[in-house]
Amino acid sequence: MSFKTSVELLSFHWMAYTIYALLIISIIAWFAYNLTRKERVKSIVRIPFYGYIAFLVAGGVGHHIFTYNTIPWVSEDIMRHEIKPNQTFDITIENHKWTLPSQKMVVRKGEKVLFNVGSKDLTYGFGLFRKDGTMVTQMQVLPNHKNDLLWTFHECGSFDLTSTEYAGPDQYDEHTGKDLMMVKDAVEVIGCDEKVASK
Repeated sequence: MSFKTSVELLSFHWMAYTIYALLIISIIAWFAYNLTRKERVKSIVRIPFYGYIAFLVAGGVGHHIFTYNTIPWVSEDIMRHEIKPNQTFDITIENHKWTLPSQKMVVRKGEKVLFNVGSKDLTYGFGLFRKDGTMVTQMQVLPNHKNDLLWTFHECGSFDLTSTEYAGPDQYDEHTGKDLMMVKDAVEVIGCDEKVASK
């Protein structure tokens, strides 16, 4: 099992956590039902109850142990000192405005990209979003600190850039509420057609 995008990962965890939540609700219902019974529960009946609790704990912990390495960006974070990015983009933020290396940052699918982002005044966020509003990736950008994000794009398309941290009212138009830090199509990922053509 391997996930390439945050959407795939979220779909899997949504299903897993829904099942897990239903199991937890079932034990609460079981406990509530036993509280309403007139006759006292015998000690031997408690053994399945505690066994079920142990099963839930083992299942919850086990889920995270066995799925942490299916998240694609975890291994990149752990081994990033050994990874040389294919491209590096240096970006600065000041007065709620982005200074980008180019109007559109073009990346090839599967390449490792390093975003070096620096703030000269406030704490901002660096967030890339799909056209449907779902997030691809993000990081916090602290002023006068090194802020970098190593990322591999596994999907093609154009992605919008905005701050994912509230950086004061100047980030938004006071009349329309429009996000003034939103940069449409800031990153374009290409190369999907080449893979299809090579099959």
